[in-house]
Amino acid sequence: MGQGPNSADLDRQIEAMREGSVDFYGEAELRETLAKRAGTGQPLRVKLGMDPSSPDLHLGHTVVLMKLKRFMELGHQAIFLIGDFTARIGDPSGKKKTRPPLDEEQVRANAATYVDQVAKVLDVERIEVRFNDEWMGAMSSSDIVRLCSKYTVARLLERDDFAKRFEAGVPIFAHEFLYPFVQAYDSVALEADVELGGSDQTFNLLMAREIQRDYGQAPQAVITHPLLVGTDGSEKMSKSLGNAIGVNDAPEDMYGKVMSIPDSLMTNYFELLSGGEWEVDRPDFTAFSLGEGDPMALKHRLAARVVERLHGSDGAAAGAAHFRRVVQQKGVPEEVPEQTLGLGGEESMVLLDALDRLGLVASRSEGRRMVKQGAVQVNGERVADANAPLAAGEHLLRVGKRRFCRLLLETSQQ
Repeated sequence: MGQGPNSADLDRQIEAMREGSVDFYGEAELRETLAKRAGTGQPLRVKLGMDPSSPDLHLGHTVVLMKLKRFMELGHQAIFLIGDFTARIGDPSGKKKTRPPLDEEQVRANAATYVDQVAKVLDVERIEVRFNDEWMGAMSSSDIVRLCSKYTVARLLERDDFAKRFEAGVPIFAHEFLYPFVQAYDSVALEADVELGGSDQTFNLLMAREIQRDYGQAPQAVITHPLLVGTDGSEKMSKSLGNAIGVNDAPEDMYGKVMSIPDSLMTNYFELLSGGEWEVDRPDFTAFSLGEGDPMALKHRLAARVVERLHGSDGAAAGAAHFRRVVQQKGVPEEVPEQTLGLGGEESMVLLDALDRLGLVASRSEGRRMVKQGAVQVNGERVADANAPLAAGEHLLRVGKRRFCRLLLETSQQ
């Protein structure tokens, strides 16, 4: 039997969907769906969900955002789901202990930033943005009981993270079992044809296929993607681990952080963050793997490409110039942010307090660690004591290679 008239187009679509993925579940079913809808103008509904557990998205998130963009280019309907309900449960995926749930106010504040960040990658005017509290918040207790009756505890304990915690005697709290149920029901509520996610979400995404069947829907296809490794070179990129490069990072910071990754990560970053452009770099990478070529030049190319995608060509140029001046030539940026703080009647301010209030460190513990590592300078001199006093007047503060602030300490608040 010969192939149908749309088979070549279907082949191209499926190949584009498969590109860069780890696994593609339900591929044959999805192909049938595409064939049935050919000529009807009915697009696939493609779901990507993210929990606002932090106010910042990072480069790891852009891996699946770029695949969602590819589906949009193929003419399908992109759905970006903000998990404001699931964030209050806490995603247990890959966690060795219970993840603290967030309160509603934290979730709302974090979620408010997501659409603007996604807009750096996608045309948000063309995507369907949804919040899962829309349906989960309206569910009755009997609805939730019905949902939980669709799966057994034994099946839930097949999840790798749950299984390891159970075997090790680490507590698993009942509310954590709710998370995969809610994520699965999101696909029911949205009538998803496809769901995208990281490879660490495989269990939840496949569970949605079974829950959809129980609710009388065709099961979604599931396409998982590799995880971007963080700048530490070992763990997956995560804000909580302090190894992330944020989507909202300034071009100079983003460029510098990419330049700081271990050489061993370059293949992972080029493959996941360069898209189809990776093929252009493959010959140079082959030479690099053989101990030839210039790894620093490759890393500059990678940094420029990443920054340009999120900040444009001007941002990439500014990032490169800043790196050369501040890191390679050990200079001070041409423009240093200036802030004024009042001493409130005190004669001085503790250095750690200043770093924290100025946002030069993510937390006080990071501030102490940076001082201990010799990464904090005041007026060009390294400071070894996090409790060192800063007197009234002007101080140039530097944390690491890229964070600067010109601080004016005033004897009284203006």
